[in-house]
Amino acid sequence: MSYTITVIPGDGIGPEIVGAMQKCIDSLGLDIAWETALAGEPAQKEYGTLLPEETLGLIRKNKIAIKGPITTPVGSGFRSINVAIRQALNLYACLRPAKSIPGLKTRYDDVDLIVVRENTEDLYKGIEFDQGRPETLKLIEMIEKYSGSTILKDSAITIKPISITCSRKISRFAFDLAQKENRKKVTAVHKANIQKATDGLFLHTFSEVAKAYPQIKAEDIIIDNFCMQTVKDPTRFDVLVLPNLYGDIVSDLCAGLVGGLGIAPGANIGDECAVFEPVHGSAPKYTGLNKVNPTATILSGVMMLRYMGEMEKAGILESSVYEVIREGKSVTYDLKPDRNDPSAVGTEEMAEAIIEKIEEKL
Repeated sequence: MSYTITVIPGDGIGPEIVGAMQKCIDSLGLDIAWETALAGEPAQKEYGTLLPEETLGLIRKNKIAIKGPITTPVGSGFRSINVAIRQALNLYACLRPAKSIPGLKTRYDDVDLIVVRENTEDLYKGIEFDQGRPETLKLIEMIEKYSGSTILKDSAITIKPISITCSRKISRFAFDLAQKENRKKVTAVHKANIQKATDGLFLHTFSEVAKAYPQIKAEDIIIDNFCMQTVKDPTRFDVLVLPNLYGDIVSDLCAGLVGGLGIAPGANIGDECAVFEPVHGSAPKYTGLNKVNPTATILSGVMMLRYMGEMEKAGILESSVYEVIREGKSVTYDLKPDRNDPSAVGTEEMAEAIIEKIEEKL
């Protein structure tokens, strides 16, 4: 079977790690045509916009895309292009597995979690009102009128929408995933004890959806308690489902349990399209140095192959990555016990070692 896949190199270290991923996937012998699209700084230079409609159109046409990280300014400047892509394509489910890799020294040896994050609403909806603007002051007046609460006039405001529609879709996605993966439990993570309207709605909707899956255990836990319990014993959890902001934070926590963001893959899935990407950022200070770890992007490629139904090839690629990491020879500096180990290899060299493993299996 032939495939056409949209590939978005991103910026910073993105082109290097995406290139490494493409080489690894190409070595599997699949009939794949890559169509390159731009987003972020390269798109700004080429098209005068950070997210061209041409890029979104290419993803819609091909249905499957994989992308590198894209720089997002902190505190000012443009909003996240990653979030904009998810919202524009209604990629409502963010899937981020955290699984222990043999040979990689971490605090835990048997972590196997899947974070299912609602991807389109919550505080990431981007409905914000800057401090001091007339519309912000009007909003403050209205909130005070209807809620009886007092808000300082020099406040900025961010709106947190949580809907039954999106809560139901992400809860069903989590239970369907658990069923497909033969998982035993789904845990909703929330702050419904304080955020009674929004998180309360999320929890109530989750509980209603759970009734349709009696064979799968359903439980819920408050977000702060979850963080403590996870650090104590991550094996007590299985599939996690969370609103957008908590899901983003918890997925990084879970990545830390298994070795860090350098090995953390991700997928953004909707009814029509799917976009795969590493969880980590663009690390611009390492651009062009052939230094960074390509594992997260390559494992995102593994997730993409499974989404495409190429289970055998996905297994070959995943096992090849794991073997290289377990051997510990041809790995980047962050995968060495000593990050200053002079035997650490670069991005390209680690990809070549993975390709050698693939070729041995074919």
